[in-house]
Amino acid sequence: MVKIGNVELGPFPLLLAPMEDVSDPPFRMLCKQQGADMMYTEFISSEGLIRDAAKSIQKLDIYEQERPVGIQIFGGDLEPMIEATRIVEQTQPDVIDINYGCPVKKVVCKDAGAGILRNIPKMVKLTEAVVKATDLPVTVKTRLGWDTHSIQIMEVVERLQDVGIQAISIHGRTRVQMYKGEADWTLLGEIKNNPRIHIPVFGNGDVDSGPKALEMKNKYGVDGVMIGRASIGYPWIFRDIKTYLATGETPPPPTLAERVEVCRTHLLEGIKWKGEKLGILEMRRHYANYFKGYKNIKPFRLQLCTSDHLPEIIDTLEAIKAADLELTGAAVA
Repeated sequence: MVKIGNVELGPFPLLLAPMEDVSDPPFRMLCKQQGADMMYTEFISSEGLIRDAAKSIQKLDIYEQERPVGIQIFGGDLEPMIEATRIVEQTQPDVIDINYGCPVKKVVCKDAGAGILRNIPKMVKLTEAVVKATDLPVTVKTRLGWDTHSIQIMEVVERLQDVGIQAISIHGRTRVQMYKGEADWTLLGEIKNNPRIHIPVFGNGDVDSGPKALEMKNKYGVDGVMIGRASIGYPWIFRDIKTYLATGETPPPPTLAERVEVCRTHLLEGIKWKGEKLGILEMRRHYANYFKGYKNIKPFRLQLCTSDHLPEIIDTLEAIKAADLELTGAAVA
């Protein structure tokens, strides 16, 4: 049984990665329904929280049905991170997670996200302060290092464990790689073989199928996997992996009608949570993945991505279902 503090996650948990503008409550609900064991919110700026920025505050919304859930924060300065931790604690998540992995320039330039990988002592100091500021379990998501010449992930895991984190998720790329090339899981295996390490280690990067998850489990010994991009428009990835791990077989892909219904639910729940205008706008990034691999989908997708009116969008979704389109390619994002 894998545990983060007292939070039980099962024997080989599947975690939904924190993704900006993706892993909001409606999306997390869909992933939970398909078998995700642990949810993480979009990352939240510590500076935004202490300034009461509306978007940051809204990201604190969590719901009982999605537990266990972790709220992820990021920042490069000590006092805002401590204050943000106290604010987050009041919303009573199961875990507080620190983002040391985001490679985006506007985050990195503030010594936050993956930017802090250039200053390991500061990373340790920030982490220790967050751990001391809360009674909740603290976890970390990070990358292998800043670049291939400065990988210190073994030291990072040891030192962060020493100051009190209770689990770590590691993306098998450096910051310089961004999302290019293949993720390297070799060092995750070395970390799991380090007798000093006793906290759960979750692998992240390129996990998009049951066989990939099984490889991370058997070859590298990770305690679970965190899934990000492969879940966008395809929450069934959690079902697929769990079925494969249990039976050695991947279930048939969801039907077109199933995709339409889940896409519709995603849209309507998004509108309920963030309002019609924003819900419609932000849903546009998901349509291509929901219907990836379908022949002749392009005109329908264009309608979905250009309409500002909910009835028109619903009609288009019904038209997709009625068109009975042929699945010609890989439908997993």
